[in-house]
Amino acid sequence: MTKATVAAIIAPDRANRSTVLLTRRAVSPFRGFWCLPGGHIDQGETALAAVIREVGEETGLAFSDPRFLCYIDEIFPQYSFHAVALAFCGTASGTLRLMPEEVEETGWFTIAEALAIPLAFNHEVILKQYAKLFEA
Repeated sequence: MTKATVAAIIAPDRANRSTVLLTRRAVSPFRGFWCLPGGHIDQGETALAAVIREVGEETGLAFSDPRFLCYIDEIFPQYSFHAVALAFCGTASGTLRLMPEEVEETGWFTIAEALAIPLAFNHEVILKQYAKLFEA
């Protein structure tokens, strides 16, 4: 069954939008890979509420100004995984604190750095869509 998920592109502030927060997954699929914070939309939950909740759960940050960016299909037969991911971008406030059951590590990366490492799911495609916002 196809799942609905959310992904958050979090910049440290409005002036540094070319830096983003990634988390290293502690769970399968893609254990050990870096990815955007996010996860599944719960029954009866809106996508906006889900992305705010997931950012808080995984990073301890408050995702205060999420804006819809794009959607991406994520189909990985080798993991029996099929989802439609809704990506949001914005900034967050608070103190980083990871959820060790799901996240091994967090880190700030420039978009170029993030695109140079193997990313989980189709998060590379989402980051490339985000990077288009800065092209002149």
